[in-house]
Amino acid sequence: MARKLAVIGAGLMGSGIAQVSAQAGWDVVLRDLTDQALTRGTDGIKASYDKFVSKGKMTAEEAEAALGRITTTTDLEAAADADIVVEAVFERIDVKQEVFRTLDGLVKDGAVLASNTSAIPITKIAAATQRPERVVGTHFFSPVPMMRLCELVRGHKTSDETLAAAREFAEGVGKTCIVVNRDVAGFVTTRLISALVVEAAKLYESGVATAEDIDVACKLGFGHAMGPLATADLTGVDILLHAAENIYTESQDEKFAPPELMRRMVDAGDIGRKSGQGFYRY
Repeated sequence: MARKLAVIGAGLMGSGIAQVSAQAGWDVVLRDLTDQALTRGTDGIKASYDKFVSKGKMTAEEAEAALGRITTTTDLEAAADADIVVEAVFERIDVKQEVFRTLDGLVKDGAVLASNTSAIPITKIAAATQRPERVVGTHFFSPVPMMRLCELVRGHKTSDETLAAAREFAEGVGKTCIVVNRDVAGFVTTRLISALVVEAAKLYESGVATAEDIDVACKLGFGHAMGPLATADLTGVDILLHAAENIYTESQDEKFAPPELMRRMVDAGDIGRKSGQGFYRY
């Protein structure tokens, strides 16, 4: 019997998670607030499958079958019979808690409720439900079809059984997992990239070196595929500022306090590739 996955949020992350899951044989229901958002999401999935077919990574039949396993809806109740629900909505605690509060009253007893958050403590999200032991973090990386990592996050009350189910799901869709055993803000990966971006932005802000040279240092000195400032532009300077601020608020650790430059860039709308200007011009 095919297992059923519900993905809440059809943005870049949600549609990517739906894509790899359908490809791995899951029946997926993709939910968002508007039909436009759902169309954007499924168009992206189709384009990605087409690219894989043209590169010989999957057959046209496999792509068609995978697309056939994805249904879309604006109704959250479609998640009622899912074995696993992955939430990939906007990175705000109140928005996520509202989704989990509603899901808690809908889904079956044994369902796993997972969040794709990159920085919000899972324990805070789980507190909105009556089943915190069934809530877990599954932090995928963008673009989901290409990036092999999934960060599994254990909330304060997440059960071993829930963590094992999340691992089985993530590994089943082709990901390698790391486990975050203590639910700290920013987990492992967001803490590491935030610390690196904050320090790189401080070096740039104080005129120590150019953005290009800082990035070259990380690429050639440490073997990084992309430097921290180019990464900030790709991810969005606003998103990394928000993540660093979240971690700083929770931890009061000075190394996560973003430099004024990042705040001014965001104020001015220079948030990276999506605006045409960040640390670099596009």
